[in-house]
Amino acid sequence: MDEQDILGRIHALVEEEHRLRDSAAEHGDDQRARMAELERHLDQAWDLLRQRRAKQQYGADPDEAADRPESQVEGYLQ
Repeated sequence: MDEQDILGRIHALVEEEHRLRDSAAEHGDDQRARMAELERHLDQAWDLLRQRRAKQQYGADPDEAADRPESQVEGYLQ
């Protein structure tokens, strides 16, 4: 997966998140669960993009970047 693929994935996840947020004033359990899932997937996608860019910046192969587990990515401080 290259940078454009990752950015496309991020864009699609953000679009879905916006649709869910705008769809109803009150969200049901299913919508809240899906929003939480989208946030986790977004965190993973941004992490993968940052990994690729860091590897490229320091002369490593960006294709060696890999998705990290949600449990690891969710523990990062923003």
